[in-house]
Amino acid sequence: MNPASDLVNKLWRLCALLRKDGITYQQYVTELTYLLFLKMASEQKDESRIPEGYRWGAIKAANEAEVLQRYRQALVDLGDPSKVDDRSIVAIFQNATTIVREPANLRKLIDAIDGLHWFTAERDAFGDAYEGLLQKMAEETKRGAGQYFTPRVLIEVMVALMKPQPGEVIQDPAAGTGGFLIAADHHMRDATDDYFELSPAQQKFQLGHAIRGIENVPDTFRLLLMNLHLHKIDPDHLDLGDTLSPKGSEGRFKNADLILTNPPFGPAGGPPTRNDLTITERVSSYQLPFVEHVVRALRLGGRAAVVVPDNVLFDEGRGKALRQRLMSWCDLHTILRLPTGIFYAQGVKTNVLFFTRADEEAPLKDATEAVWIYDMRSGAPAYGKTNALKPADFADFVAAFGDDPLGKASRTDTGEQGRFRRFTREEIAARGDNLDISWLKDTSAEAEDGLETPEDIAAAIEGHLMAALGEIGALVAELGGEVDEAVLVEAAE
Repeated sequence: MNPASDLVNKLWRLCALLRKDGITYQQYVTELTYLLFLKMASEQKDESRIPEGYRWGAIKAANEAEVLQRYRQALVDLGDPSKVDDRSIVAIFQNATTIVREPANLRKLIDAIDGLHWFTAERDAFGDAYEGLLQKMAEETKRGAGQYFTPRVLIEVMVALMKPQPGEVIQDPAAGTGGFLIAADHHMRDATDDYFELSPAQQKFQLGHAIRGIENVPDTFRLLLMNLHLHKIDPDHLDLGDTLSPKGSEGRFKNADLILTNPPFGPAGGPPTRNDLTITERVSSYQLPFVEHVVRALRLGGRAAVVVPDNVLFDEGRGKALRQRLMSWCDLHTILRLPTGIFYAQGVKTNVLFFTRADEEAPLKDATEAVWIYDMRSGAPAYGKTNALKPADFADFVAAFGDDPLGKASRTDTGEQGRFRRFTREEIAARGDNLDISWLKDTSAEAEDGLETPEDIAAAIEGHLMAALGEIGALVAELGGEVDEAVLVEAAE
């Protein structure tokens, strides 16, 4: 076991102290966020931005009669911009409250965190441990976890294939807890000796301007800021807000060189409110408008890798119009059909779209000449908590994709018995621009009712229902009707 994993397991066991109070796993990780921030500042001798009475030593020294009250006041004051000058601290502690009810439990948490040996681990012990906690939370929280946590191995594969480069603007419009952005930053740091090979001007850009994103859920945004802080990424270009609102069309979220994202799936709280989405402006689900955002947010020649559910590939109406626009404005060079069961909350089937924006604003002919589809789903084993994805599972796809992030490497069509096939734009048009193409018999474990537990089955059913409700909402909007979002969400729940 590596030291970071050991830290994660020790921190996770502390959850037992609070579970009897009925807290959720996300509440627990959020609580640890506050305490770990104070502890990290102490360990790194970086407490000058924190008022003395709320520093780790002061909290730790408080007796049991006053420790909970001091801690509660610290959460209030550290989130108050009139009392703390640092924007990142205020953002992390904004509207913070504690779910700890008993001073004795808080004392146990403080003593346990204080007793951990952070620097027996590798350089990024705090960051690695925190990401490990986020992963544990996703594993333990079947319902809803997939909306903010993408399996680490999938993130790493997408980042490695897209090859982020220093000097590029990298965006995630559904940032979650920051997995894609952190992995992209690590990729560039590894290639440049932690940016020391870059000029001072280049370093300034990388540290303050390269990484950009939006997250719509306040509690998840807090986890995102903490995760970025622990990985030494400036949060100045990370915003709390709705990408499908006018915020998503702001200038700093345009002209991205690379977009990596796993947008939310299912019914939204209404159609987009921004005025630049001309195809999905009336669609009341997340996935189609997010894809249009990505297409519009890329600079000419920019590239993207986006996780989408199957219905994006086959929906009629606005879905078909969006696919036609995607293949016109972009070179949709690769689709990866992912195995089922890899997302903890969604039982829906998913894919990764890899595409490159054309070098001209509105090409006279379709930028997509052919789409390569890799079927990683048919015949796949049952993935889940007891059989997580591994890097080796993607090895054949990575080899087939090749070294060019634009999808221009030499490739081989493996025919009807293989997993990697090429379909020309004309062949796709003959299919009605339906990209939900399969040719292998699906003998996967899920196809044979191989879901692992009742929780897996419930999550799969919920995922399918959410996708279906999203499609119904899109269809009603397409026909000019009004969609009662409250009814859709209540039905899903």
